[in-house]
Amino acid sequence: MSKFEFFSAPRIVFGRGQIARLAELAAPLGRTALIVHGIPEETLARLAAQLSSAGIRAVPLAQVGEPTVTDIDHALETARANACDMAIGIGGGSAIDAAKAAAGLLANGGTALDYMEVVGKGQKITRPAAPWIAIPCTAGTGAEVTRNAVIGYKGGGDKNFKASLRSEHLLPRIALIDPELGITVPPDVTASSGMDALCQCIEAYTSNGANPMTDALALEGVQRAARALRRAFTDGRDLDAREDMALAALLSGIALTNAGLGAVHGFAAPLGASFPVPHGTVCAALLPHVMVANAQALRAAHHPTLVRYATIGRVMLPPNTGISDDDAIQAAIAFVQSLARDLRIPGLAQFGITPAAIPTQVELAQKSSSMRYNPIPLPREVLHNILIAAL
Repeated sequence: MSKFEFFSAPRIVFGRGQIARLAELAAPLGRTALIVHGIPEETLARLAAQLSSAGIRAVPLAQVGEPTVTDIDHALETARANACDMAIGIGGGSAIDAAKAAAGLLANGGTALDYMEVVGKGQKITRPAAPWIAIPCTAGTGAEVTRNAVIGYKGGGDKNFKASLRSEHLLPRIALIDPELGITVPPDVTASSGMDALCQCIEAYTSNGANPMTDALALEGVQRAARALRRAFTDGRDLDAREDMALAALLSGIALTNAGLGAVHGFAAPLGASFPVPHGTVCAALLPHVMVANAQALRAAHHPTLVRYATIGRVMLPPNTGISDDDAIQAAIAFVQSLARDLRIPGLAQFGITPAAIPTQVELAQKSSSMRYNPIPLPREVLHNILIAAL
């Protein structure tokens, strides 16, 4: 067995109605909270009242869209100007990542670009982040338990990129996951974020950084997402499905932060920075094509990771389905393809991505930190063909 390390949030609070415990959980952490959010004003007002009952002043800051370097620096300025000693990120992965980065910079000083991978100085984060709580409302990125914050960098033209601040010091003190917060999430967001969670479980399980602990979590996440995502998309008030998806997203975040991801997320960083395409939609559009390419490459190399795709297929299928490994691999690919169709995931061409843009995107993807965890290196022409197929 290979050596491995394992990171996660020190405290995870999961369950229906648990948002009612926010004031109780936040009280030991500070007195003035920067609340980075992507929630309706009435929900924000209720949470601020909750916090006030525990003597905590709320400093709200809306996060619209995926955070950029400018957004993070503005959040940091707001936190410092208001003497915030803690943070709360509530909403989708964007709000949580912005809160995560702001909490990290509050404790470590400097700006986002000082610590960003690939496009920044890449300095090490050496001090624990200011105390913060992560509260996801969408079931997708698992950002509530990851040790990286994804941030967009607008360099202009071909230099737009998404990269991360990354450190175990960025993990929240508490991840608070209440599936009831997902009830009002619209179907298209449910679809794209849910496909991201499924993708992260699949990529973490097949990653070259996988270990026995991440394997167990990732497969549980695959099973739950496979049975629940269509139901959550069709009926947003199906709390059993919302609960399964909230847990799948949580498991995907723990798995990816310890095992890494793969080619889907290698592409997602530059594509999401260069084109107006939601992260989950990129993942959903690319996932079946990356699975096909990886399975072909692994089979040609007689690589032991190939059987993992068969295991994924068996987890997705009804119990006690006795099929060969090859049939199980094809079943996994077919399941993901049909799921993307049922969830009405659009092709990438709808977001302005053209064949002319592909060489640059492949070059940028090869520099992404996620690409090095793909189970087998994929040559440039294969990566090119994956993007063509996803258009």
